Amino acid sequence: MIPPLIGVSQSIERIKELISHVADTGLNIVISGESGVGKEVVAQNLYHLSPRKNKPFVKVNCAALPDGLLESELFGFERGAFTGAERKKRGKFELAHQGVLFLDEIGDMSFPLQAKLLHVLQSGEFAPLGSEREFKTDAWVIAATNCQLESQIKEGKFREDLYYRLNIIKIQIPPLRDRLEDIPPLVDYYIDRYTSQFDSKQLLKPSSQIIQRLMEHPWPGNVRELQNVLKRFLVVCDWDEIIEELVSNRHGMASTGPAPPATNAIPETESNPFNMKSIISDYLDMNGSDPEDFKDFSLKEIKRKALDHVEREAITFVLDKTGWNRSKASRILKVSYKTLLYKIADLKIKPPSA
Repeated sequence: MIPPLIGVSQSIERIKELISHVADTGLNIVISGESGVGKEVVAQNLYHLSPRKNKPFVKVNCAALPDGLLESELFGFERGAFTGAERKKRGKFELAHQGVLFLDEIGDMSFPLQAKLLHVLQSGEFAPLGSEREFKTDAWVIAATNCQLESQIKEGKFREDLYYRLNIIKIQIPPLRDRLEDIPPLVDYYIDRYTSQFDSKQLLKPSSQIIQRLMEHPWPGNVRELQNVLKRFLVVCDWDEIIEELVSNRHGMASTGPAPPATNAIPETESNPFNMKSIISDYLDMNGSDPEDFKDFSLKEIKRKALDHVEREAITFVLDKTGWNRSKASRILKVSYKTLLYKIADLKIKPPSA
């Protein structure tokens, strides 16, 4: 099954078109983009649309292994090639023969190992460590990187000849913040997928207001970060908590747009008064009439009591309007059912008949 490349933006549409054009060519490809944009998904699409789809897809993370281990991982080794090599091991180039070898984070490969990779790409041959014999390989090499290889060439960190050998076709995936129109279809797709994965009994699609808030987030972790946010939501079922967490994680970055207007706002009526002076007066009366006696008086405590008052009035209003249907009220208030029950108990909210 081909992993879907989700998106409606022009950049994603162009990538889909490019994939369809080059998947049957076997030309070396470099996929570039920030971490989490979906580089492996693009590689998988190229593989599944190619004539090699029934052969192996072999992935190597070049950033995850030190040079010695990465070299033996790529080319394999003979028994006795080094201390601890008690048996022969086949390398990824051999395993990917007639299939695809996906070299993730190619920019982290050391300079000496780049030279060996260049030899394989030029000759189609490699020698396992400890072997005097060279083996043929017909692996289609697709590389990916989250850094600018052109800059690394100027800094002497990446071989220019290897770059041009790899970069016959280049696919650049823009970050999620530059294609915000892709967020709604991504949310729909992953909510559907994770709902069944987490065995959720109801499909919890976010409102248009929540989608707008998600589109205001800069998404430094790109699609991978969005996936994790949606997984957390399906566990906690509380968008207010999720949005608050996203905002707090921005480390002072300004929001890209104003907050959406509040929905289901509580009207200011005679039956629903909100008098800050009354709250403060009630608090002071409980603690004495002389300011010198207000030992526990604090702005923090007044704020807490005011928030409790607002929450109590809001929850009571919605519960009354829904006939004390707690499930419906939790959806209107956009909090989890468990959170609503906790608030009802904590704020000592009781039905009219109680």
